Amino acid sequence: MAIPQHTIDQILDRTDIVELIGQRVKLKKTGRTYSGCCPFHQEKSPSFHVYRDKQYYHCFGCQANGNAIRFLMDIDNRNFIDVMKELSSHTGVELPKDNHDNKKLSYKREAVKPQPKTELKTADSQAAQIPHEPASSIDIDPFEAFQNYSDFDNFDPAQFGDEGFHQAPIDGNLYDLLENIAQFYERQLPNSKTAQQYFRHRGLSTETIQYWRLGYAPEDWQHLEKAFPQDVEGLKLLGLIRTSDSGRDFDLLRDRVIFPIRDSKGRVVGFGGRALNDEIKPKYINSPDSEVFHKNQLLYGLYEGRKDRAQNWLMVEGYMDVIALQQNGISGAVATLGTASNADHLNILFKQNSQITIAFDGDAAGQKAARRTLEIALPLLNDGRELKFFVLPKEHDPDSLIRKEGLETFNRLWQQSPLLSDFVFALLSQNYEIATPEGKSQVMAELNQLTELLPKQGSYRYLLRQFFKEKLGFNKKWQPQISLDATLSFKQNMGNEEFAIAILMQHPFLYIHFEVLRAFIDPNELLAQILAVFDRIFDELPDDQELATYYILGACSAYHLELSDIMQRTNIQAFTEAPEMADKLASDYSLALQEKYLKQKLKSPISLSESRNLRKQLNELTRQISLKLVHN
Repeated sequence: MAIPQHTIDQILDRTDIVELIGQRVKLKKTGRTYSGCCPFHQEKSPSFHVYRDKQYYHCFGCQANGNAIRFLMDIDNRNFIDVMKELSSHTGVELPKDNHDNKKLSYKREAVKPQPKTELKTADSQAAQIPHEPASSIDIDPFEAFQNYSDFDNFDPAQFGDEGFHQAPIDGNLYDLLENIAQFYERQLPNSKTAQQYFRHRGLSTETIQYWRLGYAPEDWQHLEKAFPQDVEGLKLLGLIRTSDSGRDFDLLRDRVIFPIRDSKGRVVGFGGRALNDEIKPKYINSPDSEVFHKNQLLYGLYEGRKDRAQNWLMVEGYMDVIALQQNGISGAVATLGTASNADHLNILFKQNSQITIAFDGDAAGQKAARRTLEIALPLLNDGRELKFFVLPKEHDPDSLIRKEGLETFNRLWQQSPLLSDFVFALLSQNYEIATPEGKSQVMAELNQLTELLPKQGSYRYLLRQFFKEKLGFNKKWQPQISLDATLSFKQNMGNEEFAIAILMQHPFLYIHFEVLRAFIDPNELLAQILAVFDRIFDELPDDQELATYYILGACSAYHLELSDIMQRTNIQAFTEAPEMADKLASDYSLALQEKYLKQKLKSPISLSESRNLRKQLNELTRQISLKLVHN
C-alpha cells in the first residue's frame, strides 16, 4: 500500500510525539524539551531528548533520532505500514485503501479549444493561417465553421490530428491548482480600488498585504473558469465553482477580499472571502471541505507563527485579528476557520507550547463561547499544560483594541489574563451568593461536574478542588505564616528525604514532582521504596484526596512504623494545608534532592561521557533553582 506524503504529514501533525514516546520512556520537562534515558542503548544519565515543537527526538549518546514513525519502527522492530496503521487509528486520519485513493489529489485537465480569431477577415490573413490551401479556395472562416459544427461538444481532436489544438496534461494536482489560484487573486488586487481601500482602512501596510498574500476575487460570476479553462474539474472538487439549480456554474467567491489559508507545511489549501459590501450576507465565506481542506483541523496563522518562531500563542476570532497582531509584532496569533474551537484546535496549539491563551469578547456571547471552550479544554489539561482566558473589553476585538488603545495596553491586558482556575471560579461564583452555605454548595456542585472532565491522571483535579475550597473559606482555621526562614529552620531538623515522604503521604497526587527521583536515588533507601509503590499504584488512586491518602498508606503498610514516626515528627499538615504551598514545597524539595543525587553521582561517574551528561544536567538544575529563588 502506497501512502501519499500529504497523509503522512497529516498523521504526524496530529500525533503528539511527547505523549507517544512518554508511554515507553519516562520523560521529564527540561526547558523547551523533554528528556529521559534512551530506550535504544543502556545509560544511567538521560541523554535522550524529545522536541514537541519539531515533533522530533534525538539521543546525544547513541545518535538515535527521527519522528514518531521512526520511533515506533525502531522500538518495536516493525515495518512502516504496520506503524502507519497504528498511528492512523490513533489520529483518526484514514489511510488509502488501495492505490486508487492516491489519485484523490488529482483531477483530469481539459484540452483548451482555440478561440475564434476575429482578426481573420481577409484572404491574405486566412492564407497565412492555413498555408497548405490556396487562398482563393477558402470562402469562409474555418474557425467559425468549426464552431457551428452540429456535434461540437463531442468533437474529438484526435480524429483530425492535433494541429491547431493544445492538448493539456491529463492530470492536474489540487495543491498546484490552489497555488495558481492564490497568485491569480493576488494579481487582481491592484484592479480593485474598493478592495485596496478596505485593507487601507484596516490599517494594513503594503508589506503586510504581501506577507499574507491577500487578494481580490472579481465580480464576474465565471472568472475562475475563464482564468483556468483547463481546470474546471479541479475547481469543482475544491468547491470554488458551484452549480445552480438551473444547472449553471458560478464562482463561490465574488467581489470579496481574499485570505489564502495555508496548512502547517505552508501549502495553500483554501480561501476565506470577506464581502466588500456589509449588506451582503454572509460577510465571510470559506472554501468548503475538500480532499486538502479540513477546517476543523486547521488554524489560520499557524504556519506563519511557526515560521516566525512564536513563543506565545493566542487564539483569536478572525483573520484580521491575526494579521493586525502580526503587523504589530505579535506572532503566534491564530484563528479558527469560521468554526467554533474544538479539541483538535487546542491540541495543535498545545503542541506549540504548553501555555496558551484564548481571547473572548466581553459580551454575553463571548461568555457563552468561553464556557463551551472550557468544557472542551478540560479533558486536554494534563499536568504541565496551562490555559489562560483573555476577556477583551466590551466593543473591542484585538485589532480595534490595538488601534485605539495601543500595543502596550493590549500586552498588559494579555499578561493579566486569568488562569483557568481563577476564570472558572469567577465564572461559577458570579451566579450564586457565595457568602451562604447554599451558594457555596451550588458552586462546588458545578465545579465537581467540570472537574469530572479533567484527566484522571495527574494532580490538577485535586488542586483545582482544593483551590475552590480555599476561595470559598472551607475548613478555615489558623494556619502558620510560612516564610522562607521558617522553612529553612524546619529543614535543619528533618532530612529532605523524610520531608518528601511526609508530603507524599499527605498529598499523594504530588508524586508527579518526585517521580523523576527514581532515576537517581539508591533503590535501598526508604524514599526509593516508597516511590516504587507509588509507581505501581498511582493510576489507581481515588480522586478524593483523603481517600487517596488512606489508599497509599495501605499500599505502604510494610513501612508503617517508619512512616508513623516521620508523620509525627514532621507535623506536615500544618505546613501544607494550602494546596499552593504543598505544591510549591513538593517542587522545591524535588529539585533539592535531584541536586543532591546528581552531585553524589558526579563523585564516581561510570565514564567520561556520563560525567559530561551529569555535569550538563546539574548545570541546568542549578539554573532552574536559581530562577525559582528569583521568582520567590
